[in-house]
Amino acid sequence: MSNSLNARRLFVLIAVLVLGIGCGVAQTEPDPTVAQDVAPALAAIDTIVTTEWLSEHLDDPDLVVLDCTVVVEQNEDGTFNIVNGRANYESGHIPSAGFADLLGDLADADSELQFAVPTPEQFAAAMSALGVGDESRVVLYDAMGSAWAARVWWMLRWIGFDRAALLGGGLGAWTAEDRPLSTETAQRPVGTLTVAVRPHLIADRDEVLSAIDDSSVHIVDVLPEPHYRGEMAMYARPGHIPSAVNIPVMQLTDESGRYLPLDELAAMHTSDHDTRHITYCGGGIAASSNAFVMTRLGYTDVAVYTASLQEWAADPALPMETVPAQ
Repeated sequence: MSNSLNARRLFVLIAVLVLGIGCGVAQTEPDPTVAQDVAPALAAIDTIVTTEWLSEHLDDPDLVVLDCTVVVEQNEDGTFNIVNGRANYESGHIPSAGFADLLGDLADADSELQFAVPTPEQFAAAMSALGVGDESRVVLYDAMGSAWAARVWWMLRWIGFDRAALLGGGLGAWTAEDRPLSTETAQRPVGTLTVAVRPHLIADRDEVLSAIDDSSVHIVDVLPEPHYRGEMAMYARPGHIPSAVNIPVMQLTDESGRYLPLDELAAMHTSDHDTRHITYCGGGIAASSNAFVMTRLGYTDVAVYTASLQEWAADPALPMETVPAQ
């Protein structure tokens, strides 16, 4: 492995720890042998679309494309800043794309937690302002892989909207093919978006606490194994939530950041597809990416603990475990 690739993997590892995100360069396109539409209501669009498909449909009147980028910047002292991705958007985005602000309109401004979900009505209003309506088809992408886009995808499902997909490979795949970029801010009519909340798609700490001793619920920690074991920590306490299994988000991708083929992903997820699963990370971003993958694999009852360890580890009354050194 080259030194540059080693350096990039180290940066991704640290970024996953800092924000609980899954970073990547590009994603593979859907496996044509595996059904991509796991949700029956998703008749108009697959859960992943190709750059070719998007290029052909950019002018469709019902299509809304959204750039969901959040930027993680590393400082000289090794610390990180979380930066609104609007500057990246303004410097060049997929033509007709709007900007979905995960640090602004799509977050709860009154919460002390980063990326805290707003109320369903607030989220729906923000998406409507971006032009999303009940009959829209939505394609989401970002410039750091697809974890940020997956978070918006999950929130859309949470309010009952199933006509959304991720762009396979994100902005990296688009630019690698020399497809055009625009610097014009997209202007779309305000949409009318019906809210039909699916509360089971988001878990809170009370449910997670109850799930620890409930064998019918599987808790999934998606952070790197050293963090799960307690050998390193980026939150108030080391370790993991008791009973959680570890399926690191980085194991879902190859060294370039591409998702592994679905059969390989399925081999990592061997539990009952109809059993309740709760994913968590640091801030609910990487956990959304794992939940997206599990949904593609046909899991029917997956929730994201959106507050994740930034809430859990900060409360000494909530249990955490480490794995003894071998």
